[in-house]
Amino acid sequence: MRFMLRIAFWFGLVALLLPAFRPSDSSGGQAKPVDPLDAASAATATFSDVRGFCTRQPSACAVGAQVAAAAGEQAQAGVKLLYEFLSEKIASRNSTNAAGSAPRDTLTQSDLVPNWRAPGKGKDAPSKRAPSES
Repeated sequence: MRFMLRIAFWFGLVALLLPAFRPSDSSGGQAKPVDPLDAASAATATFSDVRGFCTRQPSACAVGAQVAAAAGEQAQAGVKLLYEFLSEKIASRNSTNAAGSAPRDTLTQSDLVPNWRAPGKGKDAPSKRAPSES
């Protein structure tokens, strides 16, 4: 179980760090960028007051929701980018194997038997020279 949690953590971290290519918003509105100082204060407030902090600090909850939404979009875009990259690599490898290489192990036993050659023919045959007189 720990292994799965570690894998999920590292996969999420990698997905968050991958560049995001977001399509334009269909509603036409632009999302406000999150200020890093507001995000840091929201994280501090979240850790200090976990239970019921949204009722006590609604601004921190709102900024935290924005940070969570931005991180989710970043992770989703990163995973999509990784998925497309791996799918492309696997597809190119499969198409190369299917079209670029001949099938293996197609010879029969009769194909493996060498052709019979009569002795004395070919370049390995002994030469028939007349003996020289010395």
